Amino acid sequence: MIPQSYEQWRHCIIVECGIALTSQYVEQRLSVWRNEALEETQRFRRRYGDRHWRAVQEWFERASRELADT
Repeated sequence: MIPQSYEQWRHCIIVECGIALTSQYVEQRLSVWRNEALEETQRFRRRYGDRHWRAVQEWFERASRELADT
């Protein structure tokens, strides 16, 4: 299933994938998604489209803000 909302995405990352949303992890992923020249980013965009790529960036940015608030 491809997440359609922040809540679905967060559940997928934390519960289904078992990945902790730490500041370090979130910032590392944001550095990848923000760099359009990286092969990983280009591959993601080809597979899932720009709309989903932008949504994932927004979700990581939201997670970053939430982590900063704690």
